[in-house]
Amino acid sequence: MQSNPTIRNIAIIAHVDHGKTTLVDAMIHQSGLMRRGDKVSERLLDNMDLERERGITIAAKNCAITWKNIKINIIDTPGHADFGGEVERALSMADGALLLVDASEGPLPQTRFVLEKALSAKLPVIVAINKIDRQDARPKQVLDEIYDLFIDLEAGEDQLDFPYLYAVGRDGIAKTELESEGQNLHPLLDMILKHIPAPVHDPGAPFQMLVSDLGYSDFLGRLAVGKVANGQIKNNDSLVCISENNTRIPLKVSQLQTYESVSLVQVKSAEPGDIIVLSGIENVRIGDTICTQAHPRALKRIRVDEPTVAMRFTINSSPLAGREGEYVQSRKIRDRLLKETLRNVAIEVEQTDNRELFIVKGRGEFQMAILLETMRREGFELSVGRPEVIYKYKNGQKLEPLEELFVDCDEPFIGVVTEKLSGRKGRLTQMTNHGSGRVRMSFSVPSRALIGYRDEFLTDTKGTGIMNSRFAGYEPFRGDFSNRFTGSIISDRQGVAVAYALFNLEPRGQLFIRPGQPVYKGMVFGEHNRSLDITANPCKEKKLTNIRASGRDENIILAPVKPMTLERALNFIREDELVEVTPASIRLRKALLDENDRKRAEKRKT
Repeated sequence: MQSNPTIRNIAIIAHVDHGKTTLVDAMIHQSGLMRRGDKVSERLLDNMDLERERGITIAAKNCAITWKNIKINIIDTPGHADFGGEVERALSMADGALLLVDASEGPLPQTRFVLEKALSAKLPVIVAINKIDRQDARPKQVLDEIYDLFIDLEAGEDQLDFPYLYAVGRDGIAKTELESEGQNLHPLLDMILKHIPAPVHDPGAPFQMLVSDLGYSDFLGRLAVGKVANGQIKNNDSLVCISENNTRIPLKVSQLQTYESVSLVQVKSAEPGDIIVLSGIENVRIGDTICTQAHPRALKRIRVDEPTVAMRFTINSSPLAGREGEYVQSRKIRDRLLKETLRNVAIEVEQTDNRELFIVKGRGEFQMAILLETMRREGFELSVGRPEVIYKYKNGQKLEPLEELFVDCDEPFIGVVTEKLSGRKGRLTQMTNHGSGRVRMSFSVPSRALIGYRDEFLTDTKGTGIMNSRFAGYEPFRGDFSNRFTGSIISDRQGVAVAYALFNLEPRGQLFIRPGQPVYKGMVFGEHNRSLDITANPCKEKKLTNIRASGRDENIILAPVKPMTLERALNFIREDELVEVTPASIRLRKALLDENDRKRAEKRKT
């Protein structure tokens, strides 16, 4: 085997909000690729609207810098557990990893997940303890916790001897000694060249590339992204794509591109180890191998962890259907979902006997919410059911997915958090108190216990609590429990909501709509204080008489209505309810709009 010393491929992995994208920004600026006077926005790689709005990385992205005449391909990976599939495919292009850990929070669930993936892939790891300028930073203790994590994950002796440094990504500073004065990121860039190995290849082997990502260009069509495993490639080469079932599809490269900073540049040829983008390739999926027609040989496919959550996607069948969305047909929804499976290896779509109903499987409800938000912004209109965990059966025993839940909250909230989670079949496994007034607890909880709990957790901790979770495997079913102790307030007719009616319904519970909004029979427009569902008339107006009042009527002042978000809607609904998603609105409804139909269905259950 032979190495290519002119290239380094490194993936940046971390828990959400530990500063990956900000650090990449600083690396791009200090590499000299940005000219003076260039207008550069923050978080260069967060190019999706949802990423900028939420401040998180959703999809893995590539960029490249040059340092001391060596090209460094950087892969920025998501930090949220629901997008773990992005991490797995990104690591297939890397020869090493940079693990970023917050100097205050230390290793968190996603830190463990991504590090475990990197160690299992035998990648060398550089550790950067970031945000050492925080007032509550504890870099030395965090370094010990990182060593403990490596040992817990059974890292090899060479992996345990990892190089590390301290950083302030926001200021573009890295240093090898905590007491020294940092000036720039040069120590980090030098460490990458020294400790991340150059990509290796077989000098006598023909061209091979594993497709790790897909893109689309209005001018070039489908784009295939991957690392050149062996051989060289040139424009207009005749190649073949080997799919999962070993089908060979002939293709021809119309354009060859590589990364330079955050942009793509056209090149005539590419060397082994470089990350390239091939244009003019159709019918290709992530995990396929692109190679020469003369020597077709497939590489090992990308395998990701199986999904744990499923949701029902169907057409919008409410009386308001088709008014706000551009794409409402089941065929359009199906094509869009199948397109998502091409780009996201962690998403699976199953067709049911009902042509208008699809089962979508993924890693978590947050991943589903992001998919729905993306679709509604594209003009789709549809209805979705409550997220449900995927059970397994082994030797006649029912198994359910479990999560390792980490909670960071103030001491006064220990009781309410423990009580709520134990009621959801959670078990406290560890508690740590650093004497700072905040406590860290870890729980073993069923995945279904976390659906609908996040908003409740923030309310219980007055918005100061932090919770993170990671998939911990399957265990025997722990028993049933109630997810919601409140009912729904359901409209008994179609019309427009009236302030007078809503004012009189406010004592019954929390309302989701404002005066002037359209409602229909079977639509859920509020949360009932009690556990039973009730039907009500939100369109009722005040009766007028010919008797004049001595004074003018009192002004009706309604309580503020909290905007309905997709995450809140998915967490709220029960099994017999749906979320109606359109580009302009998010509404809740019963699956069966007619009250008599709901009563008959309830009788059949009993």
